[in-house]
Amino acid sequence: MALNKVMICGVNTAKLPLLSDEEKEALFVRIGNGDMEARELFIKGNLRLVLSVIQRFYNVGRENADDLFQVGCIGLIKAIDNFDTTLNVKFSTYAVPMILGECRRYIRDNNSIRVSRSMRDIAYKAIYAKEMLVKKLDREPTVEEISNEIDISEDMIVAALDAIATPMSLNEPVYQDGQDVLYLMDQISDKKNREDNWIENLSLSEAVKKLDEREHDIIRLRFFEGKTQTEVAEEISISQAQVSRLEKHALKTMRNYLR
Repeated sequence: MALNKVMICGVNTAKLPLLSDEEKEALFVRIGNGDMEARELFIKGNLRLVLSVIQRFYNVGRENADDLFQVGCIGLIKAIDNFDTTLNVKFSTYAVPMILGECRRYIRDNNSIRVSRSMRDIAYKAIYAKEMLVKKLDREPTVEEISNEIDISEDMIVAALDAIATPMSLNEPVYQDGQDVLYLMDQISDKKNREDNWIENLSLSEAVKKLDEREHDIIRLRFFEGKTQTEVAEEISISQAQVSRLEKHALKTMRNYLR
């Protein structure tokens, strides 16, 4: 199922109309007066917003796009029911975090890594308290403030939230500079790929000699000394994106030599 062609009750959401700001305001007035038809129209007019949000989760684990869409719709409905029209905030700005929250909760509940019920309950209490405090304080609350709100220790809250967190893929992009994409694996020190068990074992010394001086330094720092791209960038005084690009080129040169 393509994400831009989700079928809801036989209707292709790609063909659903987008609501203008004026239409949203008019519908909210009707919704406030208990008009269920207006509420239904508003939901349909914002299904594209749900689609745009769930795309970032589609490749996380093995989540089904249909399930994510339904969960995202729950977040949309909650946003509609709780949105304060008197605030100078666009509906989409308010709704996106609500939709994200529902998707994250769904993924956590379906995580293959089992977490005890008590830890999960603490985590959900903390998440709910955080959402309430954000509305009350108009800012992100500290762990201490959440702790005081639910009367649970800060260490326990942090541990519970860590326990239900969704593991990140090493191929998760964390930064992009033009054509250069940096992945999570680029930020991790490689403690195993040292000279004695990578370069020597694979007889790559001759391939390394085919590199220019800067590329040679990057390969030495990255794979001989196990440094991250950030550390390499600081040491040789270039950007992290440049390190990533030069590293990829160096590895390609070495692979071509070994063929």
